[in-house]
Amino acid sequence: MILIALIGIALVGTAVTLLARASALPRIQAARRVDEIAAYAAAGSPIADDETSRPSVMLEGVASRLGSVAARLVGAREDDLRRHLMAAGVYRLSPTALLGYRVLATVLLPAFAALAAPEAWAAPLRIAVVAVACWCGWALPLVLLQRRARKRLYDIDYALPGMIDLLVVTVEAGLGFSGALKVAAEKLEGPLGDELRLTMQEQRMGLGTRDALKNMAERADTAGMRTFVRAIVQGEQLGVSIGQILRSLAVEMRNLRRAMAEERAHKAPVKMLFPLVFLIFPAMFILLLGPAVLDVMQGFSDLA
Repeated sequence: MILIALIGIALVGTAVTLLARASALPRIQAARRVDEIAAYAAAGSPIADDETSRPSVMLEGVASRLGSVAARLVGAREDDLRRHLMAAGVYRLSPTALLGYRVLATVLLPAFAALAAPEAWAAPLRIAVVAVACWCGWALPLVLLQRRARKRLYDIDYALPGMIDLLVVTVEAGLGFSGALKVAAEKLEGPLGDELRLTMQEQRMGLGTRDALKNMAERADTAGMRTFVRAIVQGEQLGVSIGQILRSLAVEMRNLRRAMAEERAHKAPVKMLFPLVFLIFPAMFILLLGPAVLDVMQGFSDLA
């Protein structure tokens, strides 16, 4: 019975996949053209969007339609989802498609959980497993996305002082600020280098330096990035030397990174409290007090 149900689910999934691919064929061709244009404009510096962060092209049409329906029913705010996607570096996935994938996970995960549950389980236990699977299917994609966004933003803040040092060297060597940003975009790797390359690509498309920096601050909304962009924009408006601004920013960014390290160090004892109390202390008490308890029990049994 379970084998027949699995075969039926596989056939239904294949049919849905073929229909989704047929409906999304124009979007696939358009995305392919956009990729070719982006590769030509980037001139060998592609924006980091690895294969693991790209949505499945075949299911994107179905996910977008489901997401648009879910957005109207649930009342989800697409601006918040778009901000999470940009912070995580997932630029190709739309908020409605993300909602659609969450709906698919909410439907498919309980189905697999119900099929995989042993027949000996009682009905209340099966209902509880399906309910937990529904909650995991709806919440887990967003939780993973937020976790990736937090790690990426932390990496950007951690790499900011090194980027500012590189900008100081190149600006004092005689390059302009845009040229210094281009050099930094070519030299740096990781999320910060990806954001710089995207900023340079926006400038090549005709966007001004100030607007491109503001867009970068919106994508990577961290304290360090906001401070950097605000200082550069205000310095250009007031006519202050870029080299002087960058030197002051380098000192401030290193102080900020030291404060971040101290904050993580202060959080470490609190994070260690749970495994210490519930995992380490019980085992240690068993090893230390176990023989004494056994001796006491043996003594009472002898007295009896």
